[in-house]
Amino acid sequence: MATPTISVLLPVRDPGAYLNDCIASLERQTLEDFEVVAVDDGSTDGSAEALDVWSGRDPRVRVVHRGQEGLVATLNAGLELCRAPFVARMDADDISHPLRFELQVEEMEELPWVGVVSCLVRHFPWHGVGEGYRVYEGWLNSLSTPEAIGRERFVESPVAHPSVLVRSEVYQSVGGYFDTEWAEDYDLWLRLLEARVCFSKVDRYLYFWREHVERLTRVDARYSVENFLRCKAKYLLSGPLADCERVVVWGAGQTGRRLSKHLLRGGAPIEAFVDIDPEKIGSTLREKPIIDPEELLTLMGEGTVVLAAVGSRGARELIRGRLNNMGLREGREFWCVA
Repeated sequence: MATPTISVLLPVRDPGAYLNDCIASLERQTLEDFEVVAVDDGSTDGSAEALDVWSGRDPRVRVVHRGQEGLVATLNAGLELCRAPFVARMDADDISHPLRFELQVEEMEELPWVGVVSCLVRHFPWHGVGEGYRVYEGWLNSLSTPEAIGRERFVESPVAHPSVLVRSEVYQSVGGYFDTEWAEDYDLWLRLLEARVCFSKVDRYLYFWREHVERLTRVDARYSVENFLRCKAKYLLSGPLADCERVVVWGAGQTGRRLSKHLLRGGAPIEAFVDIDPEKIGSTLREKPIIDPEELLTLMGEGTVVLAAVGSRGARELIRGRLNNMGLREGREFWCVA
């Protein structure tokens, strides 16, 4: 068999009737030179049989049936079977725009230094999408450049996992997916960005993310806020904070408290917290002083990194503006974390 341009990595576990829409969106792709590696993770809702029917009528589709071993094992099993130079992720309950593969491959070919290409995404049905996901979608789609994606990687997952096209050698370079206590996709993005892999986005809505009550982000503990903070702390410690002499956390509220707990456990040299609340200034948090923003410059110097860790809406932009006005460079002297 000739090597296709794209291998579509499709894990399947009981997507029900949503699977038909997913398959239809793949069949409508304008770039037709792809294979689908559909790995059935022990589905019991008829999806396994539906995949076999699909494979029987389309030779591009390869189906692997496995027992229920979980998403990470399923993804890595599928990766081993992908033959193409580009791997496109897809979830069995979502929909891809007909131009998705064509435009993402075009981006890869035009930008050979890019290792991961995403696109703009839209949740649907919109009336069922909560405010939190709407805010996340807006933030996600605002990260339109490689610089923005890298800069804001500790705020949230900067690309939608099933929307990406990844060079196969990029997957291989970091050993695929890791089975951790937090989200496997966010862990992968932080490892790739730490390894200086360049991310890009096609500025088109090419992926449609189905919102429903059984999405893993709603039911799997790996996607909890606490586990995301643990993941962020791990990669802050191995990346931006690896060689720093002191850390200042801007934010003595809930986000700063929870993040600092994991950072201190990992040995981060936290020296102080910054806050604007006059009732907090002058007291301590985790035995470190809470200072006024004006005092921050007295702590700055070679080897100091500021983490802006405030979760309230709009606060991040205000803090970013103040730090920029102090002459600090985002992605070097300070990082935003949420």
